[in-house]
Amino acid sequence: MKRRKVAVSACLLGELCRYDGQSKSDAAVMSAFKNDEIIPFCPEAPVLGTPRERICVIEKGDQRIVIGEESGEDFTPAIMAQVDLLVLNHPDLDAIVLKSKSPSCGLGTTPIYDENQKVIGFGDGIAAQRLKEIYPNIVITDELNLKEIEC
Repeated sequence: MKRRKVAVSACLLGELCRYDGQSKSDAAVMSAFKNDEIIPFCPEAPVLGTPRERICVIEKGDQRIVIGEESGEDFTPAIMAQVDLLVLNHPDLDAIVLKSKSPSCGLGTTPIYDENQKVIGFGDGIAAQRLKEIYPNIVITDELNLKEIEC
């Protein structure tokens, strides 16, 4: 049986890479992919460090950007560069498992704010959105929906 190559949000693997310096270690994720080649992925930590200010997705016109909640700095290009780096190094992924509710990695669960910092809905994080465009033929899911990937 061929080992799958699966990119997984690093915080789900126990890496202390979240904004608060913690992880969101998920035993079900680690168990589901224990026989696969796992590629840890965090598009935020290399850009912002750990711990860091919180970021959020803002809808400006017809585009979404990620800004620092305190600084107001736009981190979108730097986070997208991390996505591009993953794609460059791993064009042959079989699946991707992302962290729900994350401004980068959420799949339909990320709060989307207007320019006045009011929640206007929920959608994909910016990295998740980009990964779905680049990898249209593989399963991309989150820790809440592992059943989408035959384990």
